[in-house]
Amino acid sequence: QVQLVESGGGLVQPGGSLRLSCAASGSIFSIDAMGWYRQAPGKQRELVAAITSDGTINYVDSVKGRFTISRDNAKNTVYLQMNSLKPEDSAVYYCNANIVVDGSNWLQRVRDDYWGQGTQVTVSS
Repeated sequence: QVQLVESGGGLVQPGGSLRLSCAASGSIFSIDAMGWYRQAPGKQRELVAAITSDGTINYVDSVKGRFTISRDNAKNTVYLQMNSLKPEDSAVYYCNANIVVDGSNWLQRVRDDYWGQGTQVTVSS
């Protein structure tokens, strides 16, 4: 019913930049919070950044000042601009969104969390 498609990952040198994007499509009534998680080998998945529908933003301490999360509500898309990348930023990055799926009428709407397929970010010289 709903899909999140990610793009923008790749291989960059330390100090470089990447911009990730995640577009939601399907029978969407509304999207509340959207965010980016990452998971490195041997480590737990962690929340990197999140943004609510009214613009409230949270970042994990390790990326503050370097990463910027934003969203385009008209396009159902969330972005993560990553600057001054470090090797420790290397991970698979996953998009997440809390979405109300549309139905026949307002009584049929259902809220659930959705995940993107993941995109690899590798920071290495």
